[in-house]
Amino acid sequence: MSADTDVNAVPSPEPEGLVMGKDGMAALVDVLVRRGFTVVGPTVRDGAIVLAELLSADELPYGWGVELEAGRYRLRERSDGAAFANAAGPQSWKSFLHPARVREWSADRVEGELVLTADQAAPPRYAFLGVRPCDLRAIAIQDRVLTGGAYRDPTYAGRRSGALLIVVECTEPGATCFCVSMGTGPAAGPGYDLVMTEVVDGDGHRFWVRSGSEEGAEILAEVPARLSDPETRETARAAVTAAADRMGRTMPEADLRELMAGTLDAPRWDDVAGRCLTCGNCTMVCPTCFCTTTEDVTDLTGDHAERWRLWDSCFDLDFSHLHGGPVRASARSRYRQWMTHKLGTWYDQFGSSGCVGCGRCIVWCPVGIDITEEAAALHDWTAAESKGG
Repeated sequence: MSADTDVNAVPSPEPEGLVMGKDGMAALVDVLVRRGFTVVGPTVRDGAIVLAELLSADELPYGWGVELEAGRYRLRERSDGAAFANAAGPQSWKSFLHPARVREWSADRVEGELVLTADQAAPPRYAFLGVRPCDLRAIAIQDRVLTGGAYRDPTYAGRRSGALLIVVECTEPGATCFCVSMGTGPAAGPGYDLVMTEVVDGDGHRFWVRSGSEEGAEILAEVPARLSDPETRETARAAVTAAADRMGRTMPEADLRELMAGTLDAPRWDDVAGRCLTCGNCTMVCPTCFCTTTEDVTDLTGDHAERWRLWDSCFDLDFSHLHGGPVRASARSRYRQWMTHKLGTWYDQFGSSGCVGCGRCIVWCPVGIDITEEAAALHDWTAAESKGG
């Protein structure tokens, strides 16, 4: 669903939906390709479940799950053959909508004159298959950040416009997931074109699919499927409900915005600074971090130059560099900036939290720093201080 679509204007889809089998999933990918979409979804590659272009549903990670912990990610085989019974991998859809490297313009010296050329390559029209509810919220957050203000990011807007979002509800949360704490899952919120829940039981392997937009309904009509039955709907809903009770992590039950604002001088920041490598992995894998920098490059002749936009990280020492040096020179100040912005001052800028509870920052931290553990420690410190401890 496009970022410009008013979700309140979309007719409410038939709640009973349809049921399709693996043949329906194969047909769905074929229909999307035939309609001209670049289909992106999860697939197994290099020891992980990554997001990549799919030419066939056979490339989906059927029979693969994951084991997650702080600083640890491992594939594991599943006996049930499920395609989507795995938690978020190292990438998010940000990699396609807000790419790590974008050329903004090039310049050439032609007969003594400088000729500037804006990079205006038409982006592909994406169909994202397998978007998790937490990542659906992350896309909505980036919509607000990059297109919802006075200054729209044309690269993001071009890639986001017309993107088709096919969401898969979570039935198997990872050990580092905490979407329930952030109100982002495991059931899908608004903004999808299609949403499905995977069911594997004694009655077979099937997907309960519902449409959330007119385009989604049109695509679903081209896929072999049958009307859903009460048993499948009940089983699917029960699996999503059960997933909400099996979150591997939780945030403290507190106003996180107030917690961040009230703990700026807490000694816990020194503790985490002693472990943090300031590598920036957490910002790279985060589905909502959006900061960028620019880099100008030239050839050896000096007749050709280009400007590139690159992802940047608030953990980089030069990120806050001014004429007198960096504003945040210590690991303590840089980690505190990231976490207080993500959980606190994001509200002041954009009206919501910047965290969706996907847990990627925990998994891909090389020393296993856990944002939920740090928030809990700050909450405990606040409670002790209020009691005079």
